[in-house]
Amino acid sequence: MSDFFDLDSRIEALAEQAENECSDSFREIERIAQKNGQKVLSAFINNKVSDVCLKGTTGYGYDDMGRETIDRVYAQVLGGEDALVRHTFANGTHAISTALFGVLRPGDTLLACTGKPYDTLEEVIGIRYKKGNGSLRDFGVLYDEAPLTEQGLPDYELIAQKAKNASVAHIQRSRGYSLRPSYDIAVIEKIINAARSSNPDIIVLVDNCYGELVEEREPLAVGADLIVGSLIKNLGGGIASTGGYICGKSELVNKCADRLYCIGMGKEIGATLSMNREILMGLFFAPEVVAAALKTSVFACRLFEKLGFGTLPKSTEKRTDIIASVLLENEENLVAFCQGIQKGSPVDSYVTPEAWDMPGYDSRVIMAAGAFTMGASIELSADAPIREPFAAWLQGGITYPTGKAGVMIAAQNMLDKGLIKL
Repeated sequence: MSDFFDLDSRIEALAEQAENECSDSFREIERIAQKNGQKVLSAFINNKVSDVCLKGTTGYGYDDMGRETIDRVYAQVLGGEDALVRHTFANGTHAISTALFGVLRPGDTLLACTGKPYDTLEEVIGIRYKKGNGSLRDFGVLYDEAPLTEQGLPDYELIAQKAKNASVAHIQRSRGYSLRPSYDIAVIEKIINAARSSNPDIIVLVDNCYGELVEEREPLAVGADLIVGSLIKNLGGGIASTGGYICGKSELVNKCADRLYCIGMGKEIGATLSMNREILMGLFFAPEVVAAALKTSVFACRLFEKLGFGTLPKSTEKRTDIIASVLLENEENLVAFCQGIQKGSPVDSYVTPEAWDMPGYDSRVIMAAGAFTMGASIELSADAPIREPFAAWLQGGITYPTGKAGVMIAAQNMLDKGLIKL
């Protein structure tokens, strides 16, 4: 490493120790990546992906063979009846919003089964309410929530009780800007079973962001009706430059398509322009890219544990998404860490990120994201609201060697500022 970067030899020695201590976790990550890689290849073969599918359409987008094939490939990989994969989803929140408006109706109740949803959904739902802004609350959709236990786990009895009067159960797989654990497929299955124990007809929608291809199964395999996510996270493989997906039961997917486009036209329209190739190629690379991000996450946690900081999850714990929280204790440490991640980025490494008032958030947020695609959290990035507990949410790393280097440069930046001692 010292041949390429100006790193203290003590940082390098500590990093080598950390990497060696991660070997068991790395083997398990690679095993799952091999399984998921075979699953993706099978979907490409079974759905007869051809050169024509890589081309795009213009105008109305009628009879777009590539678009239709992409939907089938995604549905097979994720275990759904159908999928809606579109570059016109601006981000994960847009895809989730589309799904919620697609399946909820006035008078329905949305139940958040995993506590308060991610910050950017608060205005969509109407938790942070502005009358007349078109939120679900404006359209007469009610909201209820099942708070988590003190351990950050779902309260299954409370979920069952509240699900009786709900139409849609929302499950957020990842932690967002909280310190609760992300939820694996086994926990998601328990949440679904709890909700259905009192309401067999409830629609279960899982925000699957950051969790795709981390395990061998996706939430649809354990009873979810819809799963939703972004293509500039896991499934875009660092290649898709925008977009999102909704996958699950065909009837519900079509309702979401009507919401995204136009009632009665739905999945039949929508020009793909030149996006099909990168969406398909991104999915093809995704299992290995997700594995690289997970290895980067495990390594980062181990290195910063050795530097005396807490991490969630711990380096030895099972991964259920690509995010790790590094508990940096104060604002100075947090800012120095994020600025160090930026220094280790392939794009805009010379830029110094500062906290600012981002749209959709109620606190100033600092974001280190020197990425080929703006905001792509499958690429190495770190972000955090400037508030207690001053944790940085680290994600991504489209290759492990560069992800590892970026984390080491972050540690070096903190050392240079006198914030850590070796």
